[in-house]
Amino acid sequence: TDPAIDIDVALTGKDALGGSGERFFGGDNVVAGNPVTAEVEVPSGSWRISAIPKGGWPAAPKNERTLLALMALAGVLVVLPILVAGRLFGERQKNYAELRRLSGRLELALEASGIGVWEHDLATNELVWDERVNEIYGKAAGSEPRGYDDWAGTIHPDDIERARRDFDLAAATRGLYSSQYRLIHHDGDVRHVRTRATFFQDTGGTPKMIGAEWDVTSDVLLNENLERERQLSESKNAELEIAKARIEHVALHDSLTGLPNRRYLDEMLAESGESGRRTALLHLDLDRFKQINDTLGHAAGDAMLMHASKVIKANAGAADFVARIGGDEFVVVAHGDGDDKLAELASRIIEEMRQPVAFQGHQCRFGVSIGIAANDGVDARQLLVNADLALYRAKSHGRNRYEFFNEELQSEIVRTKQIADEILGGLERNEFVAYYQPQFDARTLEIVGVEALSRWKHPRRGILAPAAYLKVAEELNVVALIDRTTLKQALENFERWSHLNIPRVSVNVSARRLEDRDLIKGLRKLAIKQGTVSFELVESIFLDENDDFVSWNIEQIKELGIDIEIDDFGTGYASIVSLLKLQPRRLKIDRQLITPITGSKAQRRLVSSIIEIGKSLGIEVVAEGVETMEHARILKELGCDILQGYAFGRPMDAKTFKAFAQSRKWLAVG
Repeated sequence: TDPAIDIDVALTGKDALGGSGERFFGGDNVVAGNPVTAEVEVPSGSWRISAIPKGGWPAAPKNERTLLALMALAGVLVVLPILVAGRLFGERQKNYAELRRLSGRLELALEASGIGVWEHDLATNELVWDERVNEIYGKAAGSEPRGYDDWAGTIHPDDIERARRDFDLAAATRGLYSSQYRLIHHDGDVRHVRTRATFFQDTGGTPKMIGAEWDVTSDVLLNENLERERQLSESKNAELEIAKARIEHVALHDSLTGLPNRRYLDEMLAESGESGRRTALLHLDLDRFKQINDTLGHAAGDAMLMHASKVIKANAGAADFVARIGGDEFVVVAHGDGDDKLAELASRIIEEMRQPVAFQGHQCRFGVSIGIAANDGVDARQLLVNADLALYRAKSHGRNRYEFFNEELQSEIVRTKQIADEILGGLERNEFVAYYQPQFDARTLEIVGVEALSRWKHPRRGILAPAAYLKVAEELNVVALIDRTTLKQALENFERWSHLNIPRVSVNVSARRLEDRDLIKGLRKLAIKQGTVSFELVESIFLDENDDFVSWNIEQIKELGIDIEIDDFGTGYASIVSLLKLQPRRLKIDRQLITPITGSKAQRRLVSSIIEIGKSLGIEVVAEGVETMEHARILKELGCDILQGYAFGRPMDAKTFKAFAQSRKWLAVG
């Protein structure tokens, strides 16, 4: 009851149950006194307000309307604060619920992440941390305050100074604290922890650091493993790079001298060609190296190669490229030098190479020939070819010298190339044929043999003797093929001439043919009758030298019934010892010895001596180059067995020879 208002009021509906609820304000007389009622809505339901005049209702109150208005006003004054309070209470409850929800989510997140939260009072050094921090530090569960020693005493001794320094700096600057360190649990287990915190002051002004920390042991161990794997990988990669570099070095360098090899040279020349600089190439080949290697052994040869490489390297410029490209071949690549400087370089190298080199008590002497070419409009490959051609000319002109590649040499190359192409074409078109020159008994002048000579029926130049093409044919490695062609034609024609009673046919065999491992196999297929075929071997085959395979081939030739003759005897290298070793059936005295005998007694005595040697060894002697009947007479008197030359007959084709043999006209000349 409000004494300021002349009414009594009662409120019913505790717990917002309206008129059916319990009365929580006013007396029973208000509810029982036929009160004026009104329903008031509150946030969670409704209340009923009951009001009567003080002392109850009069019989017919005149101020009933006024009374009702006053009651309504009183209700508003009473209920409005309650409504506001109720709304505020509801919002507060709602905020509490949201706070509980967020707190629960944070707790779940912290639980899931294993992050512990702590608070460090900077004034008292008192620490408060949650159960997760206890777990991280290996401490017993409990919420009692922790001290500085609980934190510092667990940190690894090697990390404590840094951890303390990081914390003190953050506290002093009131900044962010961030650190990572190791903890040692009481069981010796080592854990890695990362921590972060920020400065905070509470309402009382107490300075604090509030932060969180979490176990990062698995991350650290993973990173350490990854780092070890990375280092191992880098180590293996480094080893691979070293191995690769070593392999590349071996692939690009000569194992004996350490100089770049042919492959390295090719790569370098290709790069030089792209640069556009003038590049000159010196191709060096050691003279008489083979003799040293063969007589003193490979160790001596290696020593000479090492010496040669040092001489070349010492004389070449610092920017020059020196390589060993073959057994006794070297190359110097010089950039930007003129011909004069290149000539000076070559001369210095030649001069030093002439000096004797001591090896195990021996004084070894060898020289060097050098071919020089510049890349004046040619590519790297052609540059090396040009230098090689210049080297070939240097060797052919006497060795121990240098030659430049020039236009004259270029023209010679063009001619040689043309001849080479024509030779190959001639072989395909069967232009190489056998010509025949008869051989006569010096006493009776009867035909006792015929020599088959190779000739080239050139489509433009006519009949060409070997002097016109043999050198190029040797370079093309087709001499053996030409020899086989000559032998085949000779055997076929010899068979056709059986009625002429010519005892034998002889053919020339090159040194390279004697090195052919298929020679004997091919000869066996020909079924040659014993004593009907002779092979003429040029004296320059170096019969004094030991070549087991060539010697074996010669012995096999003899076993097949083929006679051996030494051609051009007296101008080459054959000795009495080689005659005894080879035991040829015949030897042919070279025309250079025969021609002068008509006017020189000394030359006549020399030829007579050769004839006597042949007779003493049981070897028939053939004289070639018999140009006149005077030659024939003298040779007959000297005891020569067989005569061959223009005095009786020139080389002729098969048809002409057959007619010549049948005519017997030479007997009239004799």
